[in-house]
Amino acid sequence: FIALDLSTLLVRNKRRRGVRSTTVNIPPVKATKQQVNIMSSQGPYSRYGAGGGSAGYNSGQSQGAAPGYGQGYGGGAAYGGGYGGGGASYSAPAPGGYSQQPGYSQSSGTGENFGASPDQGDSSGKGIKKSMALAALNKNVIMWAGFFTVSLFVYSMLSGGDFSFLMTYGAMARMFGFGVLNVKTFMSKRATGVSVKTLQLYCLVFFFRLTSIIRHEGYLPYDKSGDWLYHIIEILALLFTASALWGCMAPFKSTYQGDLDTFGEINVPPGMGAVYLAVPVLILALLVHPNLNSDFLSDVAWTYAMYLESVALVPQLFMFQKQTSGVVELLTAHFVAALGFGRVMEFLFWIYSYKELATSSGSKMPGYLAVFSQFMQLVLMVDFFWYYYLAVKNATPLVLPSHGSAMGIV
Repeated sequence: FIALDLSTLLVRNKRRRGVRSTTVNIPPVKATKQQVNIMSSQGPYSRYGAGGGSAGYNSGQSQGAAPGYGQGYGGGAAYGGGYGGGGASYSAPAPGGYSQQPGYSQSSGTGENFGASPDQGDSSGKGIKKSMALAALNKNVIMWAGFFTVSLFVYSMLSGGDFSFLMTYGAMARMFGFGVLNVKTFMSKRATGVSVKTLQLYCLVFFFRLTSIIRHEGYLPYDKSGDWLYHIIEILALLFTASALWGCMAPFKSTYQGDLDTFGEINVPPGMGAVYLAVPVLILALLVHPNLNSDFLSDVAWTYAMYLESVALVPQLFMFQKQTSGVVELLTAHFVAALGFGRVMEFLFWIYSYKELATSSGSKMPGYLAVFSQFMQLVLMVDFFWYYYLAVKNATPLVLPSHGSAMGIV
């Protein structure tokens, strides 16, 4: 191989076949010392074996042409080539035929280069994560943008523009929140991170509120939306809540985290901890309630629903606190945030209208209690709103800080 006399080989070959030919004198090619060193480490008969990690005699990057030594079949680049046109490339032929060299020159059909440097791998991984975060952020924006768009439509087409529309708007936010929870539960087929106790309490909230507003008009929004739209929203909210509760207790019960949803489970059967909120609030509603309907049962039912709603989220926030990782699924966070947003709307309404909630004797104590209870609920959720904002902004899971006490709520 060092000096190859091509003319001698040509004449010998043709004499064997009986063919006379004219000898063509081709001067022998002499390889330099540098070429000898290169040839000794490349090619099918190199000292390191076929395709020993070098580029080969050809460029190793042609696509569709006949492959040279070390070039990939199917247009795939050789080791470190970076084209990755599809399929694994093959090294130079050994005397026994072609063989695949599994450690080298393999590239995926997507152009993934296994010979890339660590910096390139890190940058591509960051790019993928950034794309996923952007997609999640777009979904969040679209979901809330849809809610606000419907809100504007309802306000412009179905409302009289009265200040009391804030009550309807708060009810819409609650319904939206439980709709998101149903999407989360039934599409993922999991009940993880959801407090059944909170759902039980909200079922009581909507039920008792409906028993009051269907029979009487004293606590309905003065706005035109209070004629019928407010009733429809509350009915849908009850159905959504009952549906989510059924999903957590029946088809997806195996994924329900009962070991975390333990609020109030002291001297009561498992799952009955909500009685520590429902019973005291009922006693308070019986003692202190307004008289706008002039009907004892109706007034107590509406007051009970308002008081109870102020504490209905406590088991859910307690469950968040029990999670060791502190990570909250984003759809579950949307659900809680929507309920909190609805409470903000109602708080803005009652802070100006609390004087209307007076007893038969003229005492404004029910109004004071209504404003105070809603304010305390918002105080409990301040940290949650902040971390929720960061999660939506960065399109990451909502991560809550850990606290030593059980009621360091969020």
